Order: sequence, then structure tokens, then C-alpha cells
Amino acid sequence: MLKKVLKGLGIFLLVTIIALAAAPFLFKDKIKEMIAKTLNENVNANIAFEDVDLSLFKSFPQANVTIEKLSIITKAPFEKDTLLYAGETNVTMSVKELFKGDGEAMNLESFSVVDGIVNIIFNKDGLGNFDIALKEDEEKKPSDSKPFALNIQDYEVENLKFTYIDEGSKMKMVLDSINHEGKGNFAAQKLDLETKTTAKLSFDMDKMNYMNNVAISLDAILGIDLEKSKYEFKDNKALINQLPLEFNGFIQMVEAGQTYDLTFKTPTSDFKNFLGLIPAAYSGDINKVKTTGQFSVDGKVKGNLTDTTIPAFDVKIASNNASFQYPDLPKSVKNIVIDTHIINETGLMNDTYVNLNKLSFSIDQDVFNAKANIRNIATNALVDAELKGTINLANVTKAYPVKLDKPLTGILKADVKTKFDMKSVETSQYQNIQNSGIVSLTGFNYEGPEMAKPFKINQAAVAFNPSQIRLNQFDAKTGTSDLQVTGTLDNFYGFVFKNQILKGNFNMNSTKLVVSDFMAPTTTTTEEGKKTTEAVKIPSFLDCSVTAKAKTVVYDNLNLQDVSGNMVIRDEAVTLNNLKMSVFGGNIGLTGTVSTKGKTPTFNMNLGLDKVNIAESFTQLDMLKSIAPIAGVINGKLNSTIKLSGDLQQDMTPNLKTISGDLFGQLLSTTVNDKNSAMLTALSSNMKFIDLNKLNLNDVKAALSFKDGKVNLKPMDIKYQDITVNVGGTHGFDQTMNYNLKFDVPVKYLGKDVTNLIAKLTPADQQKITSIPVNGLMTGNFSQPKFNTDLKQASTNLTTQLVKMQKDKLVNQGTSALGNLIGGTKPNTATDTTKTTTTPKEDIKTKATGAIKDLLGGKKKKE
Repeated sequence: MLKKVLKGLGIFLLVTIIALAAAPFLFKDKIKEMIAKTLNENVNANIAFEDVDLSLFKSFPQANVTIEKLSIITKAPFEKDTLLYAGETNVTMSVKELFKGDGEAMNLESFSVVDGIVNIIFNKDGLGNFDIALKEDEEKKPSDSKPFALNIQDYEVENLKFTYIDEGSKMKMVLDSINHEGKGNFAAQKLDLETKTTAKLSFDMDKMNYMNNVAISLDAILGIDLEKSKYEFKDNKALINQLPLEFNGFIQMVEAGQTYDLTFKTPTSDFKNFLGLIPAAYSGDINKVKTTGQFSVDGKVKGNLTDTTIPAFDVKIASNNASFQYPDLPKSVKNIVIDTHIINETGLMNDTYVNLNKLSFSIDQDVFNAKANIRNIATNALVDAELKGTINLANVTKAYPVKLDKPLTGILKADVKTKFDMKSVETSQYQNIQNSGIVSLTGFNYEGPEMAKPFKINQAAVAFNPSQIRLNQFDAKTGTSDLQVTGTLDNFYGFVFKNQILKGNFNMNSTKLVVSDFMAPTTTTTEEGKKTTEAVKIPSFLDCSVTAKAKTVVYDNLNLQDVSGNMVIRDEAVTLNNLKMSVFGGNIGLTGTVSTKGKTPTFNMNLGLDKVNIAESFTQLDMLKSIAPIAGVINGKLNSTIKLSGDLQQDMTPNLKTISGDLFGQLLSTTVNDKNSAMLTALSSNMKFIDLNKLNLNDVKAALSFKDGKVNLKPMDIKYQDITVNVGGTHGFDQTMNYNLKFDVPVKYLGKDVTNLIAKLTPADQQKITSIPVNGLMTGNFSQPKFNTDLKQASTNLTTQLVKMQKDKLVNQGTSALGNLIGGTKPNTATDTTKTTTTPKEDIKTKATGAIKDLLGGKKKKE
């Protein structure tokens, strides 16, 4: 009997499991159709979802519907903006709801959303993107049934990002990483909703950031009256960062907007509440901090939020004679006084006042005081502030757990009064800004990943004058470099409060400036945890002019002397104007631009070289070495103009593969050291009559152009005694070359035999043969050159020409006369019968050929 019961139970369970597994296939299309129908019949927007799944296991014993990647994209005037996106949406209902007929609504009991995005936008005309409900003239015929009915008992949101933007008031609020859950019977008109919420809040208004990723949490029971749209705080606990707050009162939706009647306060007056305002990452475990004195926040909000009004409010933040000390740190912060009052009594935004009546604290004997008042906040904020006191920066990390790789040092002193309005700041009306006082910093040391070397400010002093802020002194060192700077800042407040470009004019002096002390490539970490190195970036927030003088500037392997000129830093670029320097025994003038605005840094420069040492400049500068490798064996001076542009590498040196431009140069007082050049050695060994030590390059002018790693030499003439050589061609930065050399060789360099032959010609014929052209081709590369000439063919052509001229001269003359002409004697026909008689043509050819052999393979003729 028991066996039959167990068997029957097993069959029942099997059938049930099969039914649960098969149900989604039976009802999936029905659910999918109902969701599409509900959305399309109620909203005027582009709706999409990837898929709908139905499961009877996921939320057993309830049915679970999962909508994957649901999105609602708005239409004009917010065309293609995402109003809502949900990576995964789950709704649950009783299984019996699946069996209802087409005319019956399914009751939904709970829902959850994972990885959601909600964007609420008001444009400048006051229109909201969330108004997507179908208008009356757009509505379809009313349906006889509603696909779904809400009978929600609980809901949950995980990792939601909510963005609110009001373009008219230039306001942006972001609630990120929202995790929220609620339980309550929404079928009732009145209910108590139990909620738990955590999020990170950021708030910007008119380009100013007031809060950035402030951690907030709220556990609350909300009394909800759905009929009156009223929400009452009954029992709650809130945290702003770690500051606890309690709320009482209600918020109610009314026709004109919302009505507020709220009060809030800190549940205790312990000074730990103040530390709770600071994010935990920066304040540590405040429960272990020893505190004295009080700190409290007390506020009320009452009134209507409409298109033209805000609720009146009164917020007081106060502390008196308080102190704190962290257990692991040697110093404490004492005599803390905070008296702040934020108030609006009229409900008009512009009547909001922020009064920091006093902020004071001391560390050891150093006391710091501040006060400020802000009014007219909505239209043109008026600021009146004072700072006075001393801070020993070394004590900051001894009294507060600031996380720094290296501790700060230095003494900061301030005694400043300032009064200004934001419109004057925004429009650069500096005459409306009232400043007085001075801020000084001494003995400041800083090390950080963005700095190539530790940076030390020996002395800095900033004076606040009525119309400007002046840098009276700035004496600093980093590495082996020193800096002394003075100048003015034109819009310091615009930079601080309005994110404007920082403008200024400065004079800089240095005895030694090592560029590598300042330029360190930035190291960043990717999402995968890999570290990547980025090229040096010129700050985008700078727009300033710097007139600079430096006794010595070290750049790469160069030591530049007496450097002076003007630099304009603007739009992520540095423009160099009339930069002068002494180097390589001469002077260089430079104008041009270096830009880091794009992904790859670029440069565009014009250089003027005045009497610089050729060998030094073309061996120590990789760029010039690539443009003219042969210059390294030339001793002497050079005047040159060079135009070039290209990309820069991460260390801000030129990427030789990308440079292009042209060079025009004139050689002065030059000699050649051919032993250091395989190319010149190949030339002299093939052209025996040329002695490179006697090569005269004075006043030779050369014109080069270069692009895509290729250098083109415009054909030019070089003189060797009375020989003219025309040189032109190309070479690559990879040292390969292809040069044409055209020699105009006087016949006197062809040997004694050839000159004797020519001497036998008539003066008129001798004038016809003063020189011969010889073509040479230099290929291979600079370390292993290949040199070929047509000298042999040229000599053969000369021989042929001489034979023809001789034949023409000796027409109708006898053999004996021809013999006397070439220096022979009459043959003794009686006794010298064994000798072979040669023709005049053959004898001339033999002697010319011998002379050519001497020229090509013999020793150099002595002059």
C-alpha cells in the first residue's frame, strides 16, 4: 500500500514538474503580446525589448515574467533620448493569473528592476521628456479590457542611475548606484510603505559642483495616502555620508506642484556628526575618534514648490569650542567654531542667503579663521569673504588621516579680503572686484605621480590687489632645475568658480632648466587593471604668456646656453616666439608650435642656424643626423634655415618617421674628414685623381626637402680645384641612398700619355677636348656604399674621338711621318723583318687605353 502511495506521489510530482517546465512555452507568447499591448496603448515613444521569459521556478510558487533589455526612447523634441532603460525587469503574479481569459486583467504582485537608467530632462522651454502619455487625439479606441492590474505588495530596484537635468536653470542632479526596496499593500488607498534606500548624490548648478558622489541612505516608513497624494515620514533614519539625520513631516502632491512641511535634525549633538559629513574614505572610522564639544544640524522646510516659488527654509549648522583627535595621530584640531546659517524666508530663489559667520580652528599654535556671506544667489551671486591665519601643512597629516603618498610640508599664511559678483567674474569685469591682502607659502614640498621629480617651493607670495592678483614671488626647484617667476593672474575667480580658462602674464628666470625634470608621461590604469603610459599633456585650462630667460637649458642630450624668448600657452599648445639660444658654437633662433590637443602630440617649427658647428649639430641631433648624415664628417660652420613639422613621441622628442619640411644651408670655412665616411672612402678609391683633403666646400649652398622618411637633395655644384661635381638625389632615414654625381673632368687628370696625345693636336683641336663628363651613382647605404661610374666608357669615347681627329689630320701623309708623330723611328726593313707593323689607329688606341688603366687602377699622379 505504501509503495503504491509513494509511486502515485512520485508520478504526481513528475507531472507537476513537467507542467511547471512546460507552462512557459504555453503562456510566453500570451504574456509577450500583453506587455507590448500595454506599452503601445499608453505611451507615445519608441518601445523595444529584447525578449520575454516566463518561469514557474524562479519565484515559486508564483509565476515570474522577465523582460530583458527594455528601453523607452523619446520622440521630438527629445528625439532619440533614452527616457528609461532596464537591463532586466521581473514581475511576479499568482500562477492562476496565467489562466485568465482575454477579457480579464492579470494582477501583478511585485516587480524588480536590475541595471536601470532613468533620464528626466526639462529643456529651455520648460518641456519635459517624460510626457509620453498618448494625447486624446492620438489615443486608439478604448479597449474592453486592461491587460494588467497592479496589486503590488513589494518591489526592488538594484543599481539604478537617475539623472535630472533642467536646462533652463542649468541644474543637474545625478543619483547613481541606487539600491531601493519597498514593502506595502498598494491595493489599499492608505498604506505604510517600508523602504530602504542607498545611493550616491551629485549636484551641479550653473557649471559649479556642489556635491560629488555624496553617499546617502534612508531607512523609512512612509505613510502614503494615495487619494490625497500625501507622503508622511513616520519612522526614519537617514545618513549623508556618515552624518545621521531624522525627518518629520510630509510631502504632498498638489495641482500647482508640491507642498513641503518638513523638519530635520541630528539625533545627537556630538561633534562626531561633523566628521560624518566627510566621506568615510577620507575620515576613517569616526567611532574611534576622541571628540569634545558639539555639532548640530537643525532645519525646516515649509511651503510650495511651483514653477515660480520654492519652499521657505531655515538651516543652521553650529559648533562651539569643539575638538577632535584620531587615536593613531599625534596632533589634535582644537578650538573649532562653526556658525553657518542658510535661510530663505520669501520662497523666491534669489532671496536665499548663505552666511558663514565664522569658521575657526587651531593646530598647535597655528590659528585659522574664515567668514563669508553669499546673497542674490539665483541671478548674480554676491560674495564677501575673509581669510586670515596660518597652517603648517606638515601638521595636516599629523592631525587628520589624509591619504598621501608623501606628506606635505610648508607654511601657508593668508590675510585676504575679497568682494565680487559672479557676473563680473564671468564677463571679466575686473574693475568690479575688490581684493586686498596677501597669501604666502614657504618650504612647500610635493611629490605625486603627475610630477616627474619632487617639487619644492622655497618661497611664494601672491598679492590680492583691487583689479588683479599678482604673483610677487615664486622661487622653486625640482630635480636640478630652478625657477623664479613673477607675473599676474587675470581671471583667477573665473577659473575657480566658473571653470574658465586661467589667464596670466609671467616673467620666468632660471640658471638651469632641465626639461626632463618637468615632463613625465602620465600613467593611467585601464578597466582591466593594465597600466598605460600617455604622452605629456599641455594643460587645457591655461591661457598665459611667459617671457623666459635661462642661463642653461638641458633638453635630451643638448646643453643650450643663454636661452631667451616668449612662450604662449593656449588651447593645449605652446607657441614659441623668437626663442634664441647658444649651442654648437653658434646661435639658433626658433619659432613654432607644439600641440598636445590631439591624440598624438605634434610640432611645427622654423629654425635659423647661425654659424653653428656642423659636425656637432649633425651628430648630436638625431633629427639632423637623419636629414644629412654626411654632414657629420664636415668640419666648419653652417648658416641654415630649417622648416619642419611632424609628430612627437611620449618623451616629447620628434618621431623621425613622421617629420617633413625643407632645409637650406650655406657652408662656411669647411674641410672634409673622409676617413670617417665609408661613402667618401668609396668615392676617393674609385676616382683616383680626387684628393678629398683638397675639396673646397666654402660657400656651398645646399637645399634639402624631406617627407615620409625620404630626403631629397636638389642638384648642386661642388668645386674640386678645376673639377666641377654636380650632386643630387635622395636618401632615406633608414640610411639607404641613391645619389647621382656628374663630374666634369679636365683631360689633364687622365694621365701623361693622354696629355701627350692631345698635345700633338692642333691648338684648335685641343680646345675641343678640355674635359670629359663622367657620371657616378652612389647606392647602398652610408655604412656600406656602392659606387659605380661610366669612367671606362667615357675614356673609350675619348679614345675614339682622338683616333678620328688623328686620322683626319694624317690623311695623305706617309707611314714614316705618322711614326715620327708618335715618337717612333723608321723601321729597318732589311734587318727588322720579325716586327709586326701596327697601324696608326691601333697605336693611338693602345696608348690611350694604357692611360685609362693608369687612371682607374694606378697610383695618383703627383701634381
